[in-house]
This record gives sequence, C-alpha cells and structure tokens, in this order.
Amino acid sequence: MKRFYKEAGVEEIDGQWRVLLDGRPIRTAGGRAQIVPTRALAEALAAEWAAQGEQIDAQSFHLRDLADFAIDAVAQDRAQTVRDVLPYAETDTLCYRGDPEDALYQRQLAVWEPLLAQAEQRYDIRFARISGVLHKPQPAETLARLETALAAENDFALAALKMLSSLAASLVIAMAAIRSDAEAEALWNAANLEEDWQVELWGEDWEAAERRAARFEAFKLAIRLAALARA
Repeated sequence: MKRFYKEAGVEEIDGQWRVLLDGRPIRTAGGRAQIVPTRALAEALAAEWAAQGEQIDAQSFHLRDLADFAIDAVAQDRAQTVRDVLPYAETDTLCYRGDPEDALYQRQLAVWEPLLAQAEQRYDIRFARISGVLHKPQPAETLARLETALAAENDFALAALKMLSSLAASLVIAMAAIRSDAEAEALWNAANLEEDWQVELWGEDWEAAERRAARFEAFKLAIRLAALARA
C-alpha cells in the first residue's frame, strides 16, 4: 500500500490519547477507535506510522497489532482473557523440576526458586513444586488470588500477559515481566533454562537460535506495551 499521509501525531481526548494521520484519527484492525491510556503509548504508535516510507509495510506495525488486540479482543471480553492466561499458573514451567540428584535440578533451584518465592510473597500464595513431568494441581487459593490479580490489570497489560505467558510457558515470569523493575533478558533466560541446558550438552542448532531470537523480540515487545500503557 502506498503511503497516504504526510504526518503522524497524537491527540488527547477525554484524558486518553489517540494517533492522528494528517489530523485524522485512526481505527483498530477491528474498526474501533484506537484510544490508548497514555501519551507515551500513543507516541510510540505514531512513531510506527512516521517510520513508513513511500510504501507502507503492514508487517512492521508490531506495537499497533498488539495494542489493537488489547482493544478489539481483550477489552471486549476481559473475563475470557483472564481464563486464557490463568492456566499457565496451573502448569507453570518454574514449578516442574528435575530429580533432586540431577545437576539440572540445582540450576533450576538457583534460577527458578527466587522467582517463585518473589511471586509467593508478592501475592501471598503458595506454589506446589513438582519433580518430574507428571501434572500436580496447584492450590485452589493460589489460582483464585492470581485470578484476582489478573483481573485488576488494564487491557493492555492483559494483552501483554497473554503473549508473555505463552512465550515463557509461565505465568510467574509473565507477571514479573510487566513490573517496572523487570529485567527482560534475565526473565527470558529463566524461561529458556532447560533449552540452554540442552545447548550446553549437545550444541545449538542455528534454526532454533533464530526462532528463539524472534521469540525474544516478541517477549520484549509485550513488555514494552505494558510499560508504555502505564507510563
């Protein structure tokens, strides 16, 4: 598509913000008004439009696509989004460890246990730790409190959490990632601890490395959306 505008800017509207292309507001992919909670997010969205050349690259609107998902999907059924995300706590990667006599277990303990302990303290919950891969239910009270915490997040944070949980296979990592003090690379490495262990043992496949790099970019994008939405 040929570029059809000269300038991209932002405008405040009733305490929220929207992107303007030559003074005209844009809409989401679903046809809704693209209204976002902060100027910082609106300016980041406008920057994607401003960065386009003579031809618009639809694949380059990464932040817009995720923001549109928050508006078109999450905001329309927040309860369903919470139901989609909560199961990642039930099967959280950080809770499934190797056997205590394994060397991998010691690394899992060193990297994963602090993250679990922080989440337990933050939300006043308790996770069950499991040795092996057989499923063990998490306490009902833990899931209930996490559900309440998820429901309290804004639409954009929930959109980010859905992506982060899927990428990390961990709600604990996802919820840590949207905090203002999050260290994206450390959390991503924690999510990929077992993969890294296998690479150390057997070497790395270049295609797998490319896939991981792409997934890390998506991980950072979701963190950025949540941060901009609370700025």
